Amino acid sequence: MLSSEQQLFLGIDGGGSKCKAVIVDANMQCLGEGIAGAANPFHCVEHAQNSIVEAAGLALADAGMDSQRIGDLIAGVGLAGVNIPKYFSLMNDWQHPFKAMHLATDLHIACLGAHDGEQGAIMICGTGSVGYVSSADESLIVGGHGFPQGDICSGAWLGLQAVQRVLLASDALGEQTLLSEKIFQALDCQQATDLVSCLSGQGATYYARLAVHVFDAADAGDLVAQQILAQASNYFSAMFHKLMARNPTRISLIGGLQVRLKDWLAIDIFNQFSKPRQPPEIGAILFARQQAQQN
Repeated sequence: MLSSEQQLFLGIDGGGSKCKAVIVDANMQCLGEGIAGAANPFHCVEHAQNSIVEAAGLALADAGMDSQRIGDLIAGVGLAGVNIPKYFSLMNDWQHPFKAMHLATDLHIACLGAHDGEQGAIMICGTGSVGYVSSADESLIVGGHGFPQGDICSGAWLGLQAVQRVLLASDALGEQTLLSEKIFQALDCQQATDLVSCLSGQGATYYARLAVHVFDAADAGDLVAQQILAQASNYFSAMFHKLMARNPTRISLIGGLQVRLKDWLAIDIFNQFSKPRQPPEIGAILFARQQAQQN
């Protein structure tokens, strides 16, 4: 039985699709976990706050603790969107239910987790894409401008590129491609007008689901898919060199695309990545502990 006197720490990793919480004791022993909905204040501040509280409550329940103990938690909260000063202020001024809350970007906690509390760099290639390097003096974000205006090399970007090339092919204005068959089949469409209608109003997550077809088509020898991945690889390489110019001691690759993407990266780049040591939610706890010690 956990003593009420033992200090509890809460780690929050909140993004555009989900909010993950973990509770640990003073010895970093995991006690409980919980997952709630989206927690990006850029989309809705109130929803982000509600998701954080819900995820924390689920983690407390998983640890077999009363919900009232939410007030005993020192929270490290890493969120997408708080790199924008307005949303950092709104979340930092929140009358939260925790004993204390230390707020950071989702990139910072992911970097701390990847390097077990030490400085370093990360590259994230999932639904979105971004590079981040942290040093004692400053941090640098490369990319991460969002979909569709940025996030080159991300799953969403790959899906969008596939759709655009399929539409060009359907108008006989671009090269014919195996992607046409794959995308039409994946979305249960028969022609270009069906495809446009199906995609109307869809966001990054929806497009990211199509990225797998780009890799599959490229592996089957499709030149259009290979061109898309070559462009993605070139951007990735440029981002990598921009981060490495800061001389980080370690760099890690994070995100769902890393397994498929590695075959399209230069070997000398891929071999420089170190496996992440901890997940972002643990990075959030490491951040909270660092901040608590300084205060």
